[in-house]
Amino acid sequence: MARRRTETLLARRVTAGAEPPAGRQPDELIIEEPLEIRLDGQLVGTTMRTPGHDFELAVGLCFTDGLLGGAPVLSCRYCGTGSAVDTEFNVVSVDTGGRAPAPAPRLSTASSSCGICGLVQLDELTDRLERIPAHPSWDLDVLAEVADSVRARQELFDRTGAVHAAASFARDGAVGIVREDIGRHNAVDKVVGRLLLDGALPAGDHALFVSGRASFEMVQKAWAAGFELVLAVSAPSALAVHTAARAGMTLCGFVRDQSFNVYTAPES
Repeated sequence: MARRRTETLLARRVTAGAEPPAGRQPDELIIEEPLEIRLDGQLVGTTMRTPGHDFELAVGLCFTDGLLGGAPVLSCRYCGTGSAVDTEFNVVSVDTGGRAPAPAPRLSTASSSCGICGLVQLDELTDRLERIPAHPSWDLDVLAEVADSVRARQELFDRTGAVHAAASFARDGAVGIVREDIGRHNAVDKVVGRLLLDGALPAGDHALFVSGRASFEMVQKAWAAGFELVLAVSAPSALAVHTAARAGMTLCGFVRDQSFNVYTAPES
């Protein structure tokens, strides 16, 4: 069943120095709803997200947060709770047949701007990860074209202007999976979840594009998935740069107008 991802509401457009219009016009807005994620029946977190690709989001979050512990994902399903009609589509259960370690739940709900809120130790997310294998340098001219290629596929952004995008792409610049969400961390988890369900992890010889800033969280999720490079539209944080260097990952930011900054670039 396809879920609504936008809602049309009325708004009045006001321009400085001009008379306010008499009426209001319809404006298409992105929908933001909570998704409760369960692993083998146990609650592991709740995140605010844009409905759509919920199974990918749930699987991706469990994977990038290290909750699967190498266990295979046997199934994903929506879970009804007997309350509001839409509730059954706001709870997803990931099943590993009890093979995943007992999960430690988050301490709070993850907002659309923060995906790791409530996690006690950031080191827990990276200490389990092995350094990315040595890899050839990426073609800088190819990287400069990727942002435009992804932008052409941001259908929800065109309609609402209110979502982030994440995408996987190959060395020749071919863009594969593109996902949009009000939460940038959710968009990344949806990409990673799709790759996991397709049996395409680790994502060696591929890179991750993110439409916002390159925070620690974006780099950590990319590292968990095995991406060799992260290409971000905005700036990285200092912690993100240190984490990328530790991971052996190339990190680029401020990609726009056919240019970008390179913050880490491990030698092959």
